Parts: sequence; C-alpha cells; structure tokens
Amino acid sequence: MNHLISRLQPVDYAIVVVYLVVLLVIGYRASFGKKKKKDETLFLAGKSLNWYNIGFNMWGTNVGPSMLLAFASIGYATGIVAGNFEWYAFLFLMLLAMVFAPRYLAGNVTTMPEFMGQRYGEGTRNILAWYALIKILISWLSLGLFAGGFLVRQILGIPMWQSVIVLVLFAALFAVAGGLKAIARVNVFQMILLIVVSCILCVLGVQKVGGLSALFAKTPASYWSLVKPALDPGYPWPAILLGYPVSAIAFFCTDQAMVQSVLGARNLEQGQLGVSFIGWLKILSIPLFIIPGIACSVLYPRLASPDEAYMTMVTHLFPAGLNGLVIVVLIAVLVGTIGSSLNALSTVFTTDIYVKKINPAASGRQIIKIGRLTVLAGCGFAILMAIAIDSIKGLNLFDVFQAVLGFIAPPLSAVFLLAVFWKKTTRRAVNFTLSWGSAISLGVGVIYLWVLPAKEYHFWPHYLLLSFFIFLLLLLIAVLVSIADPHPVRTVMAIQELPKPTRRVKIVWGALCIVMIVLYILFG
Repeated sequence: MNHLISRLQPVDYAIVVVYLVVLLVIGYRASFGKKKKKDETLFLAGKSLNWYNIGFNMWGTNVGPSMLLAFASIGYATGIVAGNFEWYAFLFLMLLAMVFAPRYLAGNVTTMPEFMGQRYGEGTRNILAWYALIKILISWLSLGLFAGGFLVRQILGIPMWQSVIVLVLFAALFAVAGGLKAIARVNVFQMILLIVVSCILCVLGVQKVGGLSALFAKTPASYWSLVKPALDPGYPWPAILLGYPVSAIAFFCTDQAMVQSVLGARNLEQGQLGVSFIGWLKILSIPLFIIPGIACSVLYPRLASPDEAYMTMVTHLFPAGLNGLVIVVLIAVLVGTIGSSLNALSTVFTTDIYVKKINPAASGRQIIKIGRLTVLAGCGFAILMAIAIDSIKGLNLFDVFQAVLGFIAPPLSAVFLLAVFWKKTTRRAVNFTLSWGSAISLGVGVIYLWVLPAKEYHFWPHYLLLSFFIFLLLLLIAVLVSIADPHPVRTVMAIQELPKPTRRVKIVWGALCIVMIVLYILFG
C-alpha cells in the first residue's frame, strides 16, 4: 500500500497548517485568554464546563486512533456488530448521569480515589490511587499512543519511535499549558471536524458502491445485525450482554479520564446533559466508523488484512485537498485521547499521592508544577511502552484493548456498585476486593493473554464472559467479607440527600432511551 504522504498536494499541507494554527489559538485562549479564578488549577477547568464541552470532551477521550482502524476492520470482516460497544453504552452512561454523577458532585471530589476515600478512608483512597495510575498508564496512554503511532506509520511511513514522540509531545502541550479547560475547548472543535471528515468518507464510500440499497444488496444479511449467535467466535451475544457491562461500568462510571469532564461541570444539570450528549454522539459511530469498512468489503474484497480497510478507503476515495483532512483527524483523535489521559494521570498523582502523602502543605503554584512534571513523566513512560508493544507481533488491536479493560474492570465495577447500592459494604471488603481481587483478575488476564493464550488453548470462554465470571466472583467475595467482618466500618461520611434530575434532563434522557430501543429493534 502506498503511504498517504506520497499523495499529498500543496493544498493538503496548507489544510494541516491552518488546522494546527486554529488548534493552538483555541488552546491558547483557553489556557491564557482570561484571568483564572484564584482557586483554578489544571484539573477541573474551574468547574466551568457546559453540556457540549462535556459531551464532546468525553467523546474525544473515547474516540481513539484504534477506533478508526478497528471499527473499519470489524465492519469489513463482520458488519455492524462492533456497534454494540457504542450503542449499548447508553445504559451505563445513564448510570453515570443519574446515579454516580450526583454523588461525585455532591462530594465535591477531584478524583475517583478521593470519592472512595470519603466513604471508606485513606487506606481505600491510597489503594485506588495507585490502581488508577497503573490503569491510565497502561490502558490509556501506552496502548492509545501505540494505536496512534501505528496509524501514523501507515500514513507517513515513518518509524514507530518517531511517530509516538511527535504525537505525545503535541498532545501533552495542551495538558501542560491549560489542563482540562484547554483540552475540553480544543475537543469541541476537533470532534466537529472528526464528524465532518468521517461523514465525507462514509458518503464517498456508499456512493462508490452505488448507494445504500446497493450496499445492503451486496453484503450478507448478517452484516446488518447487532446480535450474533451464541457460538459466534468473535462477538457472541451472551458475551456482549453479560461481559460488556462489566467493562462499561468501570470505563464510563469510574474511570478518571472519562469522568473528569463531568467533575468539571458548571452544575449537575450540565453534567447530566453532557453525558446524555455523548450518548447521542455514539449513535453516529456506525455510520461514521463502521459503514466505511462495510463499503470497503464490497469495493476491495481481497485485502491482505481487514486492518487495511480504513487506509484503503482513504487512499482510494479522498481526492487531493482532502487527504490533509485525514492527517488532521488523526491529530484530533490523538490530542483528544492522549491529552485527556495525561490530564487524568496528572490529577490523580497530584491530588491523591503528592498532596495527600508527600507535601500536604503544597501551594497552588507547587501543585500546578508537579502536575505538569507528572504529564512529562507520563509522556516518557508512554513512549517507551508504545515502542515495546510494537515489538509484539500479531496483535489484534481492538481485542487487546477490550481484553485488557475486561481484566482491569471487575474489581472497579464491583466496589463502586457496592459502595453506591449496598449500604452494608464494609471498608475491609472494599480494600480486599481492590487489592486481592485485582491480583486475581489481573493474574487471570496475564494467563489468558500470554501464559496460556486463548488462540492456542481453546478451553477458555470468550474474554468478555471471563470478565463477567470474575466480576461475579469478586462481588460474592465482597459480600461475604462484609457479612463476616467482625468490626465493620461501612462508611466514614454522612450520606446526604441528592438533588433530583430536572425536567430537561428527564426529557433528553427519555428521548435517548426511546431512540436506542428503536435502533436495537431495527438492527437486533
């Protein structure tokens, strides 16, 4: 495959330059354009984010480079089934908006470890802080940066190490200079751009096939179903139904990089509307990211690998003048994901480790300085890990992402659900699940992925089902430990009455639920 760089015209370079200038102007204005509030830091944007900032920023954090590659690849090979990872998410986004967000904002917390620390004490906060740091470094920064470097290598034909260094330093610029406010403002512009460019690619692909009716006629009927048979090797419906919620609760309701936008909301209503907005945006994932891959299976059915579907469509369909937009979109999704991840890393380390354990008397200036140094350290770690991951051959990137999250998620989902829904959960049960439960879950993950890999040893269930079984085990252990605890400490804070959702919030979420039910009836 020819690299895209060989097809760029002067107008493409001009588009990239204009985009970078606009991006830097938006980031500069968010970082330095107005005098900051006295107590404003890098972390929560001075509690100034409104619903569209929150929605676009959460979507920008979620839509990584791997999505462009993986969804087109899955669309090429199997159709719209990967849309479950986007459409099914509305239930767990609603859980965040209606159950978790009111508690987070009422607690006035900056991080997820701080929230659990308010409930169960400093020991719990400390365990969760280190767990969160490891999770951000591995599942967000390292794998996310590797995916971006992989895509840049396909486009420009440069070595991985050069790709990841340039990408991570550019993404870090916004996290260092302006923190969450700069990242959120930049992501509004970038996600609108992503929608426009992806829509152009979808329209060009469908037109080349001969229209939507021709696309339906030239592809198997199974390509247009979200539900696969129980024995399907890739995405069986029991695995999606039972296993995906474990990852989704951990990802959307407890992950610092995702939840941080809600913590920076102007008020609860704006936070709940913002989470609803990402639910609406996720409806676009099938037409924007998956249908181009399905169209590619009709237009270019003999690709060496489905992973080539996205770049094949780009290189064959985009005329001169639009190729620059592909590079622009790549930068956009990387800045969104990596920038938010670096900010989350900085927030957790600075708030939960540095201020609580190392320097409790730190001034605002010192806190910001440590936050920026943490961003730079995260960049260095991510670069080294991305280069190391590149040395592993035969990776199926999307499945690796989902499997890693599937083994990280069970302890988080179990303890956060119990903390909110079962008042008898004790501190000992939470700490045991976060420590020993994590060791069990991650240990099984290491055996599944590397020691006895599922591709060679066929006794394993699907990784999503395995995640569900681990979750049930940890939930049972936590309940038993709570019941058997001779000196139970159930909470260290008074549970206050929470505000009810406004009429506008109820209408928006009700409409989203109706639309999603209709879509699942149509494509189920």
